[in-house]
Amino acid sequence: MKRYRFAIIGCGRISYKHIQAIAENSEEAQLICLCDVILSKAINRANEYLKLCPMDKEPKVYSDYKEMLDKEKIDLVTVATESGYHSEISIYCMNKGINVICEKPMALSIVDADKMIACSIKNNVKLSISHQNRFNAAIQLLRKAVEDNRFGKIINGTARILWNRDMDYYNEAKWRGTWDLDGGVLMNQCIHNIDLLQWMLGGEVDSVYSQSDTFLRKIEAEDFGAIMIRFKNGSIGIIEGSACIYPKNLKETLDIFGEKGTVSIGGIAVNKIDTWKFEDGEEDEEQIIKDNAENPDTVYGFGHTLLFKDMIEAIRADKEPYINGVEGKKAMSIILAAYKSRLTGMPVVFPIDEFSTSKMSKNY
Repeated sequence: MKRYRFAIIGCGRISYKHIQAIAENSEEAQLICLCDVILSKAINRANEYLKLCPMDKEPKVYSDYKEMLDKEKIDLVTVATESGYHSEISIYCMNKGINVICEKPMALSIVDADKMIACSIKNNVKLSISHQNRFNAAIQLLRKAVEDNRFGKIINGTARILWNRDMDYYNEAKWRGTWDLDGGVLMNQCIHNIDLLQWMLGGEVDSVYSQSDTFLRKIEAEDFGAIMIRFKNGSIGIIEGSACIYPKNLKETLDIFGEKGTVSIGGIAVNKIDTWKFEDGEEDEEQIIKDNAENPDTVYGFGHTLLFKDMIEAIRADKEPYINGVEGKKAMSIILAAYKSRLTGMPVVFPIDEFSTSKMSKNY
């Protein structure tokens, strides 16, 4: 079986999950090179990979991703840089004929997200966006219940991300919390749960209204935000995101309410079923809760390994990845609409054709 040749661009906080995902798919994946503008970070991640895959050759390291792409034969690049560079780097790689897994958010503007999707099509390469929590066992079970219409009419859903990100977190990497390279708690921390909420409630948005502000952290963007979404099917989504919870992360929850069912999922990475009730009563609720209580060590969960496996299968079978660019754009678009709503004080009606976080920097 072919082992696909991986490269990682950006060796910061999240990149260790990419290392693990490649190593855990080692029958079909091999890390051959890494790049970071701070070369020592790439060296450290290369050493981590060798500890997990000691039989492989030592990955080469670079500080210039364009030089790396010119010198190395690469099948798939993972982009884990600052958010503001995701689209530029992904497009450059795809124009080289290389498949891309891009960390969330895929871009910080609608225009750039659309360019990424078009570039993938033009170059006949795969683009996957890292919304890895879709692969959580509890989330997959919930998704099946939605697809099987077990809720009947879905009325509403809530996504709550109640975390703590102190100033040490923001000072560790100066791009965090900036409008040009990041956004605030909605774009950085909440986007995974927003993706799950819109996925369960129907995806097609009618309008978005939001209030957000910067209360405690000395950053440009918001450290607390609330969003209300009206979907075209009539259901309503409510989002609450905070980086200000004292004294540490509290919880991340996803709740879906319908005429014939209620499901509540919590845990550190929306990985634990707390409530599972349906009118049809097909399962033993206690057993469902017992069987769906994953316990990851971080908020990143276990999903990266499955997301990488799915991308490998998509390349091998020449099919779309489970979370392609079109899917990856949905949560990002909701957040950009929320930012626009903050600017105008009014609901934003979809489709939203052009908006970016950089427009916020001119007003806040």
